[in-house]
Amino acid sequence: MSEKEIAKVLLRVGAVELSPNDPFTWASGIQSPIYCDNRLTMSDPKGRKEIAEGLAELIRTRYSETTVIAGTATAGIPHAAWVADILELPMVYIRSSAKGHGRSRQIEGKISKDDKAIIIEDLISTGGSSLNAAAALRSEDVEVTGIVSIFTYELKKAEEAFAVENLTYHSLTNFGALIEASKEEGAIEEEAIAGLQDWHGKLKEGLL
Repeated sequence: MSEKEIAKVLLRVGAVELSPNDPFTWASGIQSPIYCDNRLTMSDPKGRKEIAEGLAELIRTRYSETTVIAGTATAGIPHAAWVADILELPMVYIRSSAKGHGRSRQIEGKISKDDKAIIIEDLISTGGSSLNAAAALRSEDVEVTGIVSIFTYELKKAEEAFAVENLTYHSLTNFGALIEASKEEGAIEEEAIAGLQDWHGKLKEGLL
């Protein structure tokens, strides 16, 4: 499926809300006219299958050397499980930090130093959780082949952070495709598009 078609899946299942006149507040404090909650795709059998197949195809074509699928906790876990099933590969998931009891693991599941792991995210904004997951894997001497996600905001900050860590990433869809899909589906007023694009341009360059 194309980037625009995946964006339409997110719109159809209600995973993306566009509200240019009444913005959402991100955890960082940024006022945003868009809210992306890809966890809602879990409840849509058709949508989650299309997404899982898209992620699996990204891995087949761009990261064919992958030997284990690593999902980020918590939103990346179900998608990692579905992708691992499609590709018939082992799966692990990575906590944001090591748990404070039991065996104090950050990585749950079986993984070895010979593995080549792909990280699955639901979305990428600044890339912080992806970098944390990569660091956890690398601390176990596991090679990280790259990162794949459902959606990306295409932020310069994320691109620069991944470049520093020598990581590549690919997403099924992005902000630009979402705007195009929203126009076609009538999910947004024509006069609001310029404002959304201006906001995204500033956010992308780190001006917000």
